[in-house]
Amino acid sequence: MADLDTGAVASHRVVPGGLDPERTQSGWVVDLGRKVRELAARIGAAVTDEAPELWLPQQWRPDAPLVQRLELEAQAIVRMDYLPWLLFLGRSEPVPPVDPAERLVRLCVLADLLLLDLVIEVRRPGMGWDVRYEVPGSPVPGFRSGQPDLPQSLTRTDVADALAGLTERGRRVAARLVQPDRPRPPAVPSVDVDQLERRILADCVDPVDGAELPGAQAIWRDGRWWHTSLRDGDPVETLVEQLTGQVVRRVRVPLRRGFTPPEPAWLGAETGWRPCPDCVPGSRLRSCDCRLGGRGVEAGCPRCRGAGLHTSVLACFTCDGTHRLHEAVVLTLTDLRHRVVHLTWHTGTPEPVTLVATQPGGKPVVQLPDRYRLAAWAPVLGVRPEDLAEADGGHEIEARLRGGHVTLPWAGADPVGEHVRAAGRGQPAGRLIVTAVRPDAPPLTVLIRLALGLNLACEVSICDLRHNADDPRYLSGLRWSVELRPRDAPVRPDEWPSRPTLEAALAWCVECLTDTIASAAPADAVVPIPVPEAPPSALPADPVPVLLRLAARHVGQVLTVRFTRAGCTLHLHDDDGIHLIAEAPDLHAVEG
Repeated sequence: MADLDTGAVASHRVVPGGLDPERTQSGWVVDLGRKVRELAARIGAAVTDEAPELWLPQQWRPDAPLVQRLELEAQAIVRMDYLPWLLFLGRSEPVPPVDPAERLVRLCVLADLLLLDLVIEVRRPGMGWDVRYEVPGSPVPGFRSGQPDLPQSLTRTDVADALAGLTERGRRVAARLVQPDRPRPPAVPSVDVDQLERRILADCVDPVDGAELPGAQAIWRDGRWWHTSLRDGDPVETLVEQLTGQVVRRVRVPLRRGFTPPEPAWLGAETGWRPCPDCVPGSRLRSCDCRLGGRGVEAGCPRCRGAGLHTSVLACFTCDGTHRLHEAVVLTLTDLRHRVVHLTWHTGTPEPVTLVATQPGGKPVVQLPDRYRLAAWAPVLGVRPEDLAEADGGHEIEARLRGGHVTLPWAGADPVGEHVRAAGRGQPAGRLIVTAVRPDAPPLTVLIRLALGLNLACEVSICDLRHNADDPRYLSGLRWSVELRPRDAPVRPDEWPSRPTLEAALAWCVECLTDTIASAAPADAVVPIPVPEAPPSALPADPVPVLLRLAARHVGQVLTVRFTRAGCTLHLHDDDGIHLIAEAPDLHAVEG
């Protein structure tokens, strides 16, 4: 248990003989959450994350011989070896609880703002609840596990969670234009979550014969709820080719909606498309690398043997598996609060372009006007261009889309068409939704203090590529990475900082902390897992200004700083490997 506000750390080792199990109807279980709360109370932190339960084997009895009890407890602990070291983060002040009704209202308002459907679904077996965004026309997805009730599902589903998977759910939906100037629905009134939950559960029963149905949905569209049951659809048989060449027959029964809501008023005409030239639908055949850059097929190519196509388990790079290249793409930029910009780019639109570079093979690199540069819209939404990210997954927007740069495959090619193909590749219904939000992450000093309290190393890597700002052929700007690793682990030679901002690197580090801490446990079962303890401590000096100055002295090279309880070390990456160039109690002493 670690307190992010004070840096205090307390730990407890779970070992046979000290479990204190409790009797339940299903058997004996160890409430690890109670241990977590005890640790939190010891360091004065408030914790909201739930700890897993440790179930003992059915043979365990409190009156069994000691040796047998210890052996069974050890078996239960070993079954959780995928999480050998659990870290819980708390704050000195408890985080206010989420109000399900307020969360639902916000999700509905944002659905109207982004021109999306908000779907609330309950599914058998187990009556699991799911809350998500969809593009209109998305089919009912396969089985999805969910929360046991609607309030809990809303509490655990923020905007990012509801957007996750939007691309996959709408991949097969026909691309449509949007008409954001149509009359918008009024503000969402207060919502009775309990009443909504009851109505959805009622739709899980057939009103004719009372039979149980697979599930039900409530869809927020055009400012109102549309209710529908879920029913079994027609069986679908697919033949799946294995890597060995064998063909396996699979049959699945998809779900369908019993009622299809009317199309939203803001949905426009369907956009045209052409088949992807670089893949074959229904197979694993993809365009061979020998055809890259518009080259002809190589008769002696070892991969395709002159056919121009070869098998691959990866999605087609041109269409991302949709087999369609759309003639238009709709882009939505939003701050996820109240500001939104809807853009539509059409292929074949004549636009003045500026030649900015030439690829080594002679292909021209041109830049489109401002309306095609997503970076130009970032100040309108109050963020930096580096903060623009895909709504589904938070992936960085490509530099060519931010800057409006297009590499023409041949002289005279349609630059807007190439830009549309890059922006709409694999997007749901031909829509790319971009978030303009500064990542919410703790300062670097907090992560360093956390690493010291856990007796780990905090590795910060930076590479200064700002000298490439005027050349779109190369990566530019500052690249960052932040990671917690075992204290004695060496710096990896292949480590490359990939995040566009320090905040993005910190947010990713926090998001991956569960897996990071689990992987920091010793691989050798004989070596005990650390049990770190640390009292409250002050924040270290901010190393960011020093990092920026050091990176500017080593332009184009990766610098890695490791912060541990013993001090810090500075490492330089080059073609010959990694070199330790400085070692000191803190980074400010390194610069001096």
